[in-house]
Amino acid sequence: MNISLRFTSNTGHGARWTKTLTVVILTCAMCTACSQTGMPEQAQTPSKKALIKFVASEYSTATKPMLENLIRQFEANNPLIHVELQVANWDILDGVYTAMISKNQPPDLLNTNIYAHFAKDGLLLDFNTVLSDQLKSKFYANFMHMDQLEGRQFAIPYFSSIRNLYYNKDLFNNAGLTKPPKTWSELEAAASVIKLSSKAHGFGVDLSDNEIQAYLSYFFFGSGGGWIKNGKWVINSPENVQGLTYLKDLFDRGLTDPEPTVTTRDEKQRILGDGKLGMMISGNYFTSVVPKEFPGLKWGVGPIPVKDGQPPISFGVQDVLVAFKTDHTDKEAIARFLDFLYDDANYEQMTLREGFLPVTKPVGDKLSSDSVIKDNLDNLRNAKFYPIDNPVWSAVMDASRTMGQAVLYDHLSPKAALDQLQQFAETRSSQK
Repeated sequence: MNISLRFTSNTGHGARWTKTLTVVILTCAMCTACSQTGMPEQAQTPSKKALIKFVASEYSTATKPMLENLIRQFEANNPLIHVELQVANWDILDGVYTAMISKNQPPDLLNTNIYAHFAKDGLLLDFNTVLSDQLKSKFYANFMHMDQLEGRQFAIPYFSSIRNLYYNKDLFNNAGLTKPPKTWSELEAAASVIKLSSKAHGFGVDLSDNEIQAYLSYFFFGSGGGWIKNGKWVINSPENVQGLTYLKDLFDRGLTDPEPTVTTRDEKQRILGDGKLGMMISGNYFTSVVPKEFPGLKWGVGPIPVKDGQPPISFGVQDVLVAFKTDHTDKEAIARFLDFLYDDANYEQMTLREGFLPVTKPVGDKLSSDSVIKDNLDNLRNAKFYPIDNPVWSAVMDASRTMGQAVLYDHLSPKAALDQLQQFAETRSSQK
């Protein structure tokens, strides 16, 4: 049978923030600083009316009302700046901003999880010409580095998360399991015992359109592979083939949930909370979302399982903000809004409400009084991430979306599937 992957092309994901600044009288020293850095320590007050079109991603039901409230506060203190907010679910976010760009009316600010292809096409502002020095100094350096391309700051970090293995303690106890699995062999054994001792499924695997790139990453890195090595795509490396083959074997043996390509991460979290799934990999937001919906749930957390003999891994994800060039761009207004957005009190509120990890040092230092958050932030420093600074990553991520169906149901071998994706990545890279 001759099976091939279907490659499509679109993109990203994210959300947003706010607080108030006082106007300061510029001294000669500050004027000198402005001439050297391009921006003052704090953003200046615009002298004319300004419009900021802000497209934010919906993380939860709290996202829109929270942003609306923050924007009302900002506009009350900045009457010359109007922030036009549009909040879109991740499932339709790509279509929303793609339509705006196609009409030559891109948003001024977009909350997403990609940026490099926009930058390569010349669509983005360099945040080095926008951000106040005060705000720029707040961000963790490793995130800012990932958001740079050719020395220019085309994105800034917004939220981050760390991925872990979460499990249902009652199902583990019923199966006689006393600790979460750390290796592939332990994961396989735990899933088998859970399946035999209850009516629950062993291990939740998300190869749906929303999250397939995440599960591929867990098992690529967990086998010693990855997406890029020494600046070149290595998607079809032996390590990656072994990782995808292991996932397929778990599915073929009935050790995963029955619909890896259909039920999403959020749906699997509810299945776990309802006692019908033993374990799954998710972000640290699991701890603030699932227990609220299932208050009786006893849950535990462990590391992402890796191939036997491989060192442990941490995997992190960051969402970003990008600023498009528009026919009404007002850098002073954007800078002022971003200072408000990342104000410590506002940013802390939204980070906690949405269940993410902060990307600014002041909020990170404050929240590190919680030992769990401190450990998660420490793990982020050495974590693996998606190659979001590669202009082809967005297309590769989109092209991978049909891989789960092709490998699990259409009898395309893991190696053949990864060979096709490798060829796609190389071809697109040669066209850039």
